[in-house]
Amino acid sequence: MLGFGGKKASDNGPNSKGAHVVVIGNEKGGSGKSTTTMHMIVALLQQGRNVASIDVDARQGTLSRYIANRERFVQVSGTDVEMPYHYRVEEPSEAASAAERQSECDKLRLLIEGALINHDVVLIDTPGSAGSLSRIAHSYADTLVTPINDSLVDFDVLAHVDGAKMDIKGPSHYAEMIWDQKKKRADRDGGTIDWIVMRNRLSSLDAHNKREMERLIRELAHRIRFRIIPGFGERVIFRELFLVGLTIMDLKDVAGPQSLSASHHAARQEVLTIVNALGLPPPPDSIVGLD
Repeated sequence: MLGFGGKKASDNGPNSKGAHVVVIGNEKGGSGKSTTTMHMIVALLQQGRNVASIDVDARQGTLSRYIANRERFVQVSGTDVEMPYHYRVEEPSEAASAAERQSECDKLRLLIEGALINHDVVLIDTPGSAGSLSRIAHSYADTLVTPINDSLVDFDVLAHVDGAKMDIKGPSHYAEMIWDQKKKRADRDGGTIDWIVMRNRLSSLDAHNKREMERLIRELAHRIRFRIIPGFGERVIFRELFLVGLTIMDLKDVAGPQSLSASHHAARQEVLTIVNALGLPPPPDSIVGLD
């Protein structure tokens, strides 16, 4: 289990009620979990919050590499950008003994519980599999954000659909896992998990499939209790900035307001819509405008 600290965007102390934990989870790869996580991290840091990030998908390591790229950008350019306190953990290998697996689970619990004391917000990026560490991370969520691409293929991560009748046959394995973690969360501290499904738009989706997707996801939201919010559009800028460790939220300060196009402003608003959906209380100090 590895960690490296960043600098605070402010000197805010920990929330007396404990940090708000946001888990970004989806058992399907390519849904944009790490990109979503990084953009949320930076937006929250720019609000003056004390933010920790935990990469439970450290074997893939996209979020950890994103943050390492950000550190290199600071070193090379001398530009000061906000950094989270970042930690990375990795699922035990298949060859690990039961004792080793239990040890890693205990370490993750201690890491999360320590972060609850020392930070305002903790964001946890989880792998595209339902391993023991991923299940533990989900059980600590105050808010669970599940990004899905707006297609019937990606809808399968939430529920199974009868292709002939276009009816929902039942919840997916992932949805059932979330239900189990909700019960564990309630048993542990009486808390609840606010589940948000974030729909990333695909320009390739035809009108008929778009209508079917809309109908099915709204029906499922009513059945298994999640909220639906708009996600990211198909914007190249979200992917282009990875190598330098920046996000769309950084461009205004790094390159200057005049460098932002209409597409950039729209992308920033998409990020802020997601962050606002978390319903977090104002940070201890006044929030800096992010328009």
